[in-house]
Amino acid sequence: MSTIARSVLESYTRLGAATVHEAQGRTGALDSAIKPVDPRKVLVGRALTVDSRPGDNLAIQYAVTVAKPGDVLVVDAKAYTEGGAWGDLLTLSAQQHGISGLVIDGSVRDIQAIIEMGFPVFSRAISIKGTDKNQPGGVGSGIVCGGVNIATGDLIVGDADGVVAVLADRVDEVLRLAVGREQSEESTRQEILKGRTLIDILDLHERVRALGYDR
Repeated sequence: MSTIARSVLESYTRLGAATVHEAQGRTGALDSAIKPVDPRKVLVGRALTVDSRPGDNLAIQYAVTVAKPGDVLVVDAKAYTEGGAWGDLLTLSAQQHGISGLVIDGSVRDIQAIIEMGFPVFSRAISIKGTDKNQPGGVGSGIVCGGVNIATGDLIVGDADGVVAVLADRVDEVLRLAVGREQSEESTRQEILKGRTLIDILDLHERVRALGYDR
C-alpha cells in the first residue's frame, strides 16, 4: 500500500477538516458526534481500518501490532458507546509503534491521561466501562465509520471541527481544490475587513429581497 508524502500531509494539516470537506464537494465527513478528545489536536494520516465487534477490542489490539508508523487507526466499533475500547495503555503502545492517532465510532476512556500523552483521539463517546478481548474482527478491510465508507490507504483529516476522509486516489486532486478554496476564502476575508458583508460579496441581495427579509 502506497504512502502519502510528508509535504502532502503537512498541507492537509494546515488546511483543516472543514476546508477539505467543502473542497471535495461536501463529502467524506464523519458523523458530527465523532469529536476530538482534545480539540487542540490535529490528526492527519493514512487510514488503517479496523472492524471491531461492539464491546470487544481484540481486533484493535491486533491492529496496533501491524500498523505502520504514521498510520491512523480508523475503527468501526458499530457506534457502541457503553464500553471504552481504547485507553491509556493502548495509547502508550500506539505511540511506541509510531501510530499517529485514532478515530473510533465507539467509546474511549482514560481521556485525561490521553490528553496528557498528546495522542490525537476522535471518538463518538466516552465510557468508563471496559471491553472484552474475545471476538473476531478484521484489519485492513473496508469499513463504515461514522457513516462514511473508508478503506485502508484513504487520508484522514481531523481537528476541532470533526473528521473527514479523502479517498486514496483523490488525495492530490482534493489538495489542489482545498488550496484553491483557501485562497478564495482569504480574498473574502480581506473584503470583510474593508467593510463589505457576505451578502455583498456573495451577491445575495436578490435572494434576500425574494424572501422578504428587507420588508
